[in-house]
Amino acid sequence: MYTFFQVSLLITHYNRSTSLSNLLHKLKALKCSFGEIVVSDDGSKDEHMANLRSLQEAFGFKLITTPVNRGLGHNINKGQDAVTKPYTLYIQEDFEPSNEFPHQFLQGLNHLKTKEELDIIRFYAYAPYAYLKPYDAHFSQMYHPTFGTDYSKIYLYSDHPHLRRSSFFEKFGRYPEGLKGDLTEYRMCISFLQNKAQGLFYNDFNRLLIQKNSAQEPSTMTRASWREGKGIFIKLIRDTYRQLKYNFDIVMQPPLRKL
Repeated sequence: MYTFFQVSLLITHYNRSTSLSNLLHKLKALKCSFGEIVVSDDGSKDEHMANLRSLQEAFGFKLITTPVNRGLGHNINKGQDAVTKPYTLYIQEDFEPSNEFPHQFLQGLNHLKTKEELDIIRFYAYAPYAYLKPYDAHFSQMYHPTFGTDYSKIYLYSDHPHLRRSSFFEKFGRYPEGLKGDLTEYRMCISFLQNKAQGLFYNDFNRLLIQKNSAQEPSTMTRASWREGKGIFIKLIRDTYRQLKYNFDIVMQPPLRKL
């Protein structure tokens, strides 16, 4: 049994109550529990709210709601505000942990507890972070050289599942509200670099958690088509734009509002 008394599990949710149920039941099957569970809902439809109430009775989590959809930034902010434990495992409802997750999460938590300079432990990604150096058998340390030419260095922070200190608003600021989800994430990415964040990256980044977007409950994140295009010309324009904009924003973006 793995019991993480000092960790709040923060789950953001929007219209995917079946996915949330799968996540909670999988954690229970793994005998993995937390000091508290906070589910922050972003104005889901009535049928999903009814499911959330049933799940709340079964699992005893705090349910933080809003009458209308107010976007990713507001949803994370109000969820994080409800957290009371010193560490937060942030995860979206469409992820499920593998059998190896509890043990490796424990290792990551121990690193965060013993190394005051660490701000974030990342457990999932679509690709490795741009700049890594060995840390131990399972984790690498992320670093961001000032003149690093790989613009994906901004993703030291990511909205994918990660462990962080619950006080991180004090250092990095609150998520901006009223923006599209990808821009909200981008603004936090820039803040992490501006404030010289340090963190660890789990090397086998597709092994601990599985992202499941079923046809019944697909992803609610949408992106402009030019950002995902594969053509050589489109890629050249996109890469040039990102190289210039990202490095400009690291220097010039106004700091996010802090507590």
